[in-house]
Amino acid sequence: MIEYIVPSNIDDRVLNRAAKILADGGLLALPTDTSWSIVCSIKSPAAIKKLRKLSGERDERHFTLLCSNISQFVDVVKMDNSRFRVINRLCPGPYVFILKTLSGTEKFLDIRRQELGVRIPDYPVPIRLIETLAHPLYSITAKKSMTGSDEWSADDDEADKQELLPQIPEDELFESGWELEDINGLDMILDSGEERERIFSTILDMCTDEIKVLRQGAGPWPI
Repeated sequence: MIEYIVPSNIDDRVLNRAAKILADGGLLALPTDTSWSIVCSIKSPAAIKKLRKLSGERDERHFTLLCSNISQFVDVVKMDNSRFRVINRLCPGPYVFILKTLSGTEKFLDIRRQELGVRIPDYPVPIRLIETLAHPLYSITAKKSMTGSDEWSADDDEADKQELLPQIPEDELFESGWELEDINGLDMILDSGEERERIFSTILDMCTDEIKVLRQGAGPWPI
């Protein structure tokens, strides 16, 4: 189901319907400041399982917690003053920050790594939805391969061995909302009616004192 929206002035009724779908365990696609994302509520274990199956990825670094402000980071990851200064400088924007998780985060998100990617998109659609739902969203990048097989793309061992994350081919990304209708399991698509750039975020690993680029994307680094 596509709901057409004006990003700068989203109808509250649409936001409320979208929030209810997520609260009930559904999956939703929306545009961000990079490409299209598929999201679910972090409070729905069933939805998180559906999202993981749809993604086909076992490496949790492909999954990101979308937040509306930095204060939501501290509920799930460890962040000292030096990391806060870097993140605050880059947010909002096309960056994912990989940080060590707080105790209990791995359990409620059903992840194996003691680290998690968090980000604040520089685009009103996900921000307004997060504010309406009143908690962050668990997300993956929407890819055209999701319209085919629902098998995992890599085994556990190989995913854990990779230090860097591969670039996403441009032709794997979507431009228009209607293209996502072929993805099975989506309950709603929030569509501005505009084509999105086929770009992805820069992923920065901040788990150690040295910040490492796991994937170079739209966000420049170093700055």
